[in-house]
Amino acid sequence: MTTATITTQLDTLGFSGFKTALIRQSEDTNYTQLTFEERLYQLLEAELNERTNKKIKRLLTQAKLKDKQATLEELEYLPKRALDRSVILSLASCEYITKGQNILITGATGVGKSFLAQAFAKRAIFEGYSTRYYRVTRLLEEIKLARLDGTYTKILARLSKYALLILDDFGVTPLKPDEVNDLFEIIEERTLSGSTIITAQLPVKEWHAYLQNETIADAMMDRLIYSSHRIEMKGESMRKMLPNH
Repeated sequence: MTTATITTQLDTLGFSGFKTALIRQSEDTNYTQLTFEERLYQLLEAELNERTNKKIKRLLTQAKLKDKQATLEELEYLPKRALDRSVILSLASCEYITKGQNILITGATGVGKSFLAQAFAKRAIFEGYSTRYYRVTRLLEEIKLARLDGTYTKILARLSKYALLILDDFGVTPLKPDEVNDLFEIIEERTLSGSTIITAQLPVKEWHAYLQNETIADAMMDRLIYSSHRIEMKGESMRKMLPNH
């Protein structure tokens, strides 16, 4: 049986990583010094790596992150920012996602809230978690259109399936009553299905008043704050100081 015959079968199975590695082995005589088990292990490892890379690429595309350069490795721990490195590194493990916990990031404009949220998202993606980034105003616009074209239920179902949802710039503009209700529905749908990261200029203690609906505010805050991790960022605007946030 020739290598060409095997590669044809691998194409049929969709084993592109295995195929590339097999061709490499067939062209390099050094591999003849390895045992069958060693060569097979390398072939399977190549296939696994290929599938992992494809999954990460797909998750990155799906996430629609605004800042493609945001990573936890680029995070600046300047004294004025009051960032606790141990807390960030603990959250980098993504255990909060497996536990269904949320992260609430607050601070003045420009301090790097969005960068940090998207850096967490990037880490989650490389750990294999489905992620989606939204600015709150854009999400509410999509939901408004979904109500008009009859896909409201479908978009709620889709939002509930992401392991991690980023809601950026919460509290920037006043919310209409129906928008408050829409946000609550999103949080409610995700309560038992995933984690949410919210960034806001408003301190968490002011969120209740911002929602202007005591009943919904009580319910939403209960779901968001329960077992949540809070990060309050301080300091001057990073846009004036550094290229990385």
